[in-house]
Amino acid sequence: MKGPILNLGILAHADAGKTTVTEQLLLRSGSIRQAGSVDDGTTHADWLEVERRRGISVRAASISLEYKGVRVNLIDTPGHVDFLGEVERSLTVLDGAVLVLSAVEGVQAQTRLLWRALEKMGIPTLLVVNKVDRTGCDIPGVLEQLRQECTTRLLPAQQVEEAGSDSCQVLPLESFWEDALAWAADYDPELAEAYLEERPVPRERLLQALREGVAQRQVFPVLFASAKGGKGMEALLEGVVTLLPPACGQEGGALSAVVYQVDHDPAMGKAAHLRVFSGTLENRDSVPLPQGDGTQKITQIRRFYGQKAVDMGRLGPGEVGAVYGLSAVRAGDVLGEAPPRPACQLAVPLLQVQAFAQEPDKLPALVEALQELSQEDPLLDLEWVPESRELHLRITGKIQLEVLTERIQQRYGLAVSFSEPTVIYKETPASAAQGEEVYLAPKPCWAVVRLLVEPLPRGSGIQFESVIKEKELPYRYQNHVRQSLPEALRQGRKGWEVTDAKFTLIGGQHHHVHTHPLDFFVATPVAVQRALVNSGTLLLEPMVRVTLSAQEELLGKVIRDMVAMRGAFDTPILHQGTFTLEADLPVATSLDYPTAFRSMTSGKGVYASAFLGYQECPPGEGKEAPRRGVDPLDHAKWILAARSAMQ
Repeated sequence: MKGPILNLGILAHADAGKTTVTEQLLLRSGSIRQAGSVDDGTTHADWLEVERRRGISVRAASISLEYKGVRVNLIDTPGHVDFLGEVERSLTVLDGAVLVLSAVEGVQAQTRLLWRALEKMGIPTLLVVNKVDRTGCDIPGVLEQLRQECTTRLLPAQQVEEAGSDSCQVLPLESFWEDALAWAADYDPELAEAYLEERPVPRERLLQALREGVAQRQVFPVLFASAKGGKGMEALLEGVVTLLPPACGQEGGALSAVVYQVDHDPAMGKAAHLRVFSGTLENRDSVPLPQGDGTQKITQIRRFYGQKAVDMGRLGPGEVGAVYGLSAVRAGDVLGEAPPRPACQLAVPLLQVQAFAQEPDKLPALVEALQELSQEDPLLDLEWVPESRELHLRITGKIQLEVLTERIQQRYGLAVSFSEPTVIYKETPASAAQGEEVYLAPKPCWAVVRLLVEPLPRGSGIQFESVIKEKELPYRYQNHVRQSLPEALRQGRKGWEVTDAKFTLIGGQHHHVHTHPLDFFVATPVAVQRALVNSGTLLLEPMVRVTLSAQEELLGKVIRDMVAMRGAFDTPILHQGTFTLEADLPVATSLDYPTAFRSMTSGKGVYASAFLGYQECPPGEGKEAPRRGVDPLDHAKWILAARSAMQ
C-alpha cells in the first residue's frame, strides 16, 4: 500500500482500558474478526504468556492496520509505571498519540507524566475518556481535572447519554462545529472574521484549521468511549485518520532511524524494531552502527501484525518494521543522523538487585539470558562482576522483578532468584579538589592525567572540559580521558555512581615512544578516584513526590507516617469526607508504604508517585555500597586488571 502513514501511540495510566481500545481499533478497521479480551488473555497486542496471565502489558506491541487509505502503525504501550522504559522509547517514533483516561479514576499520576512528555516532545494528541459505562464515572469532573492539570485547550467532540450504565450512548456533540469555529477564530484571522460576521464556514475549511491546530498542539479534541462495549470506537478511528498528522520524511535524504524495541527470535535472531525518519533501508544494506562501531548488513525486513509478520524488503521514510542482521544494536539506538525529536526521559530505575542462578552450574546461561534481556531493555543496566561472579541489575519496581522472573523461566527455562531490592543512592563531590595519576610503569606505558573536580547543582549530571592545548597533550588522548569518565564514575568512594560534578582536564603528558594507545584509559580512573578522595563525597538519596487520597478519619495517621518517613508535605485538602495530601518522600523509607496504605484504606485509597530527583542524605541516613570489581586505588591490581581487560 502506498499512501499516508501514521505512527500512533496508545498511552494510558494502568487499568484505563488502553489495550481494549487497541483491540477495538483493530476490529473496526477490519484487521481482525473478533476483538480479544484482556480478562480472557486473548488480546492481539498482549501476546507474551506473562501478559496474558497477569492481564497487563509489559512490552510495547506494534500492530499495523489500514483505514480509509491510511496505514496506521499502532504502538500499544504498557500502562504500569514499572514498564515506563517501553513507553519512553516508543514516544521517539510517534507522529501522534491517543491518551486514554478512565472516566472513573480521571487524571492519575501516570497521566500527568505522560502528558508532560507529550508536551515536551510536541506530539499531537487526542484525548479519550474511556469507561463511560462504569458506575461512578464523572465526565464533567474528569474534564475539569484535565483543564486544571493538563490543558484548557480542550474541544469535546461528543456527548454521553445515560453515563454510568450499560445502556450509555456516545453521540456527536451538536455544538461541536460551532465550538470548533469559536476556537479557530482565536488562531485564524480569516475564520475570526467569518465568526464575528456570523458567516457560514465550509466544513472542509474548518476541518483544515482543526487539523493544523491539532498538529501544532493548539487544540486537543476529547472523545468518549466504552471500549469494552465497543461504543465510540468508530468515531475514534475516524478522528485518528482525520485529525492527526501523517508521517513525513525525505526518501533521498541521509539515513535517520530509531530503534524503539529489540526482540530475539530463536530462528531469525535479533529483531530491531525501528522507525525510519529519512533515507531508506533495504535487504543487504550495510547500516552504520551507533558510536561509529562499524557497519552491519541487513538480512531481512518484516512488518508485524501482532505475532504475524510479512516480509517487506524495504522501509522508507515514516515506515516502521523489524530489521534483522543488526546484532550489535540495542533498544534506543539511533542509526545514522539524529531524529528530529529528541527522547524524553520517563523511566528512572531507583532499585537494584543481585541475580542468582538457583542451579550454580546454570550461571553462564543466566548471564547470557540477562545480557539478551538488557539489550531489549537497556535500563536494566546489567553489570557482571567476574572477580566475584556477581550479576547486578537495576529495576523500577517489584512488579517488574516478578515479571522478569517469569520471563526468564518461560523463555530460557532457567530458575532465577533475586536479592531484596535495595535503593540506588548516588554520590557527589563535597568540594573542589584535584587528582593526578602518573602512569609510567610497568613499561611500555606513559600517561599522566591531572583532573579538577567541582560540585554542581542537583540534576546537573556530569560535565567535562579540557583547558590544555594540543601541544601539551594530543587531542586524541584528551578524548580518551573524556571517554573513560562514564565507566570511571560508575562507583565513587562510597560505592555509588557519581553525579552532579564537573571534571576539568588541567594537565597531562604523553611520550611519543612509550605511550600505548590505551594508557589513558588505565590512568584516568585512578586520577578520578584520587580527586574524589581529596574532595570527599556526599551521599544522595532518591526522592518521590506522592499524592494520597483517603477517608478523612485516616488523615492523622497518614501525617504521622509522613513524619516518620522523613517526608515534607503541604497542607492537606479536605473535600466531602476525604483528604488529598501531597508529600515528598525518600524512596528508602517509603518503599513498602503503598502496600501499607492500601491495607489501611481497605483498598479505597488512591496512592500515586512520581520520581522527583536526588537530594543530599541527612547525616546518619543512607548507606554505602561494597565496591564491585577492582578499586583503581589498589594500584598494582588495577593496572594488571585494566591491562588484561584491554588486551
